Amino acid sequence: MTHFYRCTLELHDSMYFATREIGRLYETEPILHNYALCYALGLVDSDRHSTTVSEEHSYRYFCPEQVPKYEEHLTPLNQQRIYVTPARAVHHAAVLNTWKYANNNYHVEMEKTQKNIPSFGRAKEIAPESQFECFIISQKPLTLPKWIRLGKWMSKAEVRLEELLKPKQHQSAMFTYPYPLNPLDVMFSNQVLSYDTVNMPPVSLIRNVRMNGEYYTFEGIKDLQIPAQMQYRFRG
Repeated sequence: MTHFYRCTLELHDSMYFATREIGRLYETEPILHNYALCYALGLVDSDRHSTTVSEEHSYRYFCPEQVPKYEEHLTPLNQQRIYVTPARAVHHAAVLNTWKYANNNYHVEMEKTQKNIPSFGRAKEIAPESQFECFIISQKPLTLPKWIRLGKWMSKAEVRLEELLKPKQHQSAMFTYPYPLNPLDVMFSNQVLSYDTVNMPPVSLIRNVRMNGEYYTFEGIKDLQIPAQMQYRFRG
């Protein structure tokens, strides 16, 4: 039996990561990538033979090398038949923080300066009490930690999990999914007809997706159609 969950994340700190850099402005898009969510929710480091995720393994405190290993880390989730969609903002507010740093030209060999001119940058962050929503598909019942950390500042977020009742699978038909999706994970099994692009690393996302393929609906929830057969896929 396949289990479907609505996962709500509420920020208790301001959250920052650089989705885009516009001059000296570093902006955080109010969307959480599904790769990042897998790490934050502890699914990557969890015991492969257990569906209970230990909070102490929900993220890494130290990474000895700055080389992404998404395919190596996320492929085991396909074997466990666990999939997490990207998260959209249910409601959010932005805060703008300015930081300053000094010009360090006087540290450069053979270069002299009589001035130490401070420079600055601005970070557009997501404010506390903002809420995000994603969907999790699992072959077995799933338990997640109540608290996780997100973004560059390891911001604290509360996790709430709600199981969606009585999923019903529909055969190939045209439908619209307004929430963000990872195109690599969905285009193999569904015919994508139109979408809006959200540019963000490491894989740009799509939303407001009109597609033709299999999908699930749920009792008592109107206008929610989750694509079927989603799994983590990577460029060749």
